[in-house]
Amino acid sequence: MGREERIDGNGGFVRGLGLLDSTMIVAGSMIGSGIFIVSADIARQTGAPGWLLVVWLITGFLTLAAALAYGELAAMMPKAGGQYVYLREAYSPLVGFLYGWTFFLVIQTGTIAAVAVGFAKYLGVLWPVVSETNYIIGPIQISASYAVSLSTAQLVGLLLIALLTWLNTLGLKLGKLVQNVFTFAKTGALIALIVLGILIGWNPAAVHENFGDLWTVRGALQDVGGGLTAATAFGLFVAICVAQTNSLFSADSWHDVTFTAGEVKDPRRNLPLSLAIGTALVIGLYLLANIAYLVTLPFETIKNVPNDRVASATADVIFPGYGAAIMAIAIMISTFGCNNGLILAGARAYYAMARDGLFFESAGRLNKHHVPAWGLIIQGIWAALLILPRTIAGTDPATGQLRYGSLYNNLLTYVISAALIFYILTIYGLFRLRVKRPEIERPYRAFGYPMIPALYILGAGVIVLVLFIYQTATTWPGLIIVLTGIPIYFIWRAAARRRGVEPSRAFEEASL
Repeated sequence: MGREERIDGNGGFVRGLGLLDSTMIVAGSMIGSGIFIVSADIARQTGAPGWLLVVWLITGFLTLAAALAYGELAAMMPKAGGQYVYLREAYSPLVGFLYGWTFFLVIQTGTIAAVAVGFAKYLGVLWPVVSETNYIIGPIQISASYAVSLSTAQLVGLLLIALLTWLNTLGLKLGKLVQNVFTFAKTGALIALIVLGILIGWNPAAVHENFGDLWTVRGALQDVGGGLTAATAFGLFVAICVAQTNSLFSADSWHDVTFTAGEVKDPRRNLPLSLAIGTALVIGLYLLANIAYLVTLPFETIKNVPNDRVASATADVIFPGYGAAIMAIAIMISTFGCNNGLILAGARAYYAMARDGLFFESAGRLNKHHVPAWGLIIQGIWAALLILPRTIAGTDPATGQLRYGSLYNNLLTYVISAALIFYILTIYGLFRLRVKRPEIERPYRAFGYPMIPALYILGAGVIVLVLFIYQTATTWPGLIIVLTGIPIYFIWRAAARRRGVEPSRAFEEASL
């Protein structure tokens, strides 16, 4: 058996992910469709080119700081389960489960649903029959606020989830091949957009307007809560914090590689390296992409571009008349690869939970290809079910017909603040474990400890506080979603104890 097929004796996993593969999971899970659209919303919130870039700089610092801290935890506990395991060991099985529950219920599955339908929407640019308003089964209203439907776009999203779930049940080798190919392709497409935007799309008028006056807040501004806008100094501070929900979400899922730790070769070295390299690469590209937007498009155009498709508008400057089609292909490649990484990694978290007796027992077993097939299937079913419900967003004034949103988008908005809280807890857990378990071998120690992890906790904590004060409608529901896991935990825990199952001992098993 070759080195890449060496079996991990702890759980039957194949340690087949090298440094390149792990880095591709980090980068591929981060780059979805967000970077191509969210800058429009951030521009409306912050009101000036310089503050748009500041938002991305803050996101870059927070993401890199978190990744460097997670590197120490990953090297200490190179087991399947990632953040779930870190929270379990730093605090308690309950805290770990609350994260895992939220991860399954919304964070990972909701993102998979959103990315799948995002793929379908851009397919619709090339093939108009694919649309959220072209119904196979028209909306069936089930309450004043919700309906269910099956449009052609929803169907494509369902088929994409089914395809990628099936491919990943066939083994790690195929899953990582898909991940590597599509991550290389979409990274190349993003680099091409940046280079061509700067070299060919260079617009002297846009450059003068945007970079000649970086900091003056101008034009119509978005209310960021409590009637505040970026027109005042305090309103600008709130706007920058609120805008992080867009930029941080676009740069999220960088930690998904930690869920696959049981399949990484030389994990004590490769996990910290892949986290650092992958996040630095993507954050660098994200900053350059925004510079490409600003040298190509006037700031008011960025704010008001149709459907927030800033990258498509940039591509249309480079390739007049073809920009929308070119970016549709690029974003389809990006979302396909992103969803593969999300689906591959997510099932490993449920595997760890199931091994602790805190998830469906079948999710804790590996199939003949040494992957958690039932974890993949359960995740795929729930993500697919999240695609079908629609929110009723009001009535179109022009047609008088109901307008529909997507339930998964609402749920993801609700749990952004909760996800940030879990990041904060995980990084604070680094401090706790330095005190609780000082004797544990730490092959890699977090860069800049304690200052950089502490700055992350402070910065992310301020953002969470602002969100809970000024975005109450979309933050407190997320906390409720997390708390629904408490009774579920005690039900599963009681059932597990009857079977004699107790949470794993991550440190001891990691050292075997």
